[in-house]
Amino acid sequence: MRSLISTTDLAAALAGPAGDRPVVLDVRWRLTGPPGAESYRDGHLPGAVFTDLDHVLAAEPGEGGRHPLPDPVDLQRDLRAAGVRDGGPVVVYDDADGSVAARAWWLLRWAGHDDVAVLDGGYAAWTTDGHEVDTEPARPEPGDIEVRPGGMPVLDADEAAALARDGLLLDARAAARYTGETEPVDPRAGHIPGAVNAPFAGHTTADGRWHTPEELADRFAGLGLRPGEPVGAYCGSGVTASSVVLALEIAGHPGAGLYAGSWSHWSRNPDRPAATGDLPG
Repeated sequence: MRSLISTTDLAAALAGPAGDRPVVLDVRWRLTGPPGAESYRDGHLPGAVFTDLDHVLAAEPGEGGRHPLPDPVDLQRDLRAAGVRDGGPVVVYDDADGSVAARAWWLLRWAGHDDVAVLDGGYAAWTTDGHEVDTEPARPEPGDIEVRPGGMPVLDADEAAALARDGLLLDARAAARYTGETEPVDPRAGHIPGAVNAPFAGHTTADGRWHTPEELADRFAGLGLRPGEPVGAYCGSGVTASSVVLALEIAGHPGAGLYAGSWSHWSRNPDRPAATGDLPG
């Protein structure tokens, strides 16, 4: 099982026997638009199925946050419609820093599906490396995946707070949101007391390709992660924090917890404390 796949290896897999080809999910999404579906129509990897973050990879916003985990029944239906086969390979990609693709990777792993990888560098790397694109929408054969929740650890608010005290809780948001200087989306500014800022943008290079395992291991060591220490991550709504979990796995620290509700859930409750400034608090 590998968490990343190169454009060369994916192209070879797509050219292989039909029964062995991976299902490819296009999960392009942007907080301020344009919609990923428009980008998909303009061009996508051959056979890729557009998979919407807001309607497939998350439930409706509410008490659980802005991108709560989808209902397993709904997720199974949507993944089957996308052609995902039980035990079959899946590759996911976006067109930015890999964080939305990491959400899809994490969600499939949470659902008990281990054979899933993120395309290193995403759509930009695919086109830069000279591989063909398509504009025809995919019409996959229905899959038979069985969603079995629990494949990845999920933290609730109390568990996240405890991890910030007794282990290492990483906040994947940009520094200005961590410090409380700005909060453009959620009810309050600041961070979970004790959390350490680890902006998700630090996992990839300027062209969206992931740093090496050694570079990521050095990054997390610099953030204070000790071998064997319990570690988890959160962000604004549980999307970009998935890239922290993926980066930790690449760096040799698998099984990190994800606070799925993240700050959009934490900040809804005025009784939960909020720290501000550069220090964990």
